[in-house]
Amino acid sequence: MNLTWLQFIGTTFGVAQVLLARKNNVHNYLFGIISVLVSIWVLYESKLYADILLHLYYLVMSIYGWFYWKFGKKKQAAPISYSSNLEHVKALAIVAGCFTLMSWWLTFHTNSDVPFWDAAVSAFAWAGMWLMAKRKMENWIYLNVSNAIAIPLLLYKELYIYAGLTVFLFTVGTSGYLKWRKIIQNEKRDIYAEA
Repeated sequence: MNLTWLQFIGTTFGVAQVLLARKNNVHNYLFGIISVLVSIWVLYESKLYADILLHLYYLVMSIYGWFYWKFGKKKQAAPISYSSNLEHVKALAIVAGCFTLMSWWLTFHTNSDVPFWDAAVSAFAWAGMWLMAKRKMENWIYLNVSNAIAIPLLLYKELYIYAGLTVFLFTVGTSGYLKWRKIIQNEKRDIYAEA
């Protein structure tokens, strides 16, 4: 099967995943897992090695996120919330650490022709996915920074379907942030109305 068809299949499941995430639906992770598995092969064939590691991380975080969203820490669904100061620091540390390690690895241990761009996409996405799994609002911001860097990289690699998907993901990321913010505002309004 050629890469175009695989991109199409991965994109279809990726679109379903992000639309379900925007709706705050826990089943987004099931579609995400299929999308990740298909994408790993496409990325391998395209020599985007940091993205392969990122997708393996997505796989682990999707499984974790599915359980966390479904059961939370108290055997009930975890609510959407804003990140604490400590979570902001951790997210920035994930970006810095991931970028440093990935840049070094890609430059000195692979045949990547875009080590810094590939590392930057991965670094912001790692932090965004960690925040998504914890149901934090800021996940959309980190993921959209990753998407903004990824679009020209994917065009350069001639992965046009994935570039189109990433433009779509950027748009949904923006609307997802607004939708989640509205959910939080409605929950606060309901709490005040009950008090």
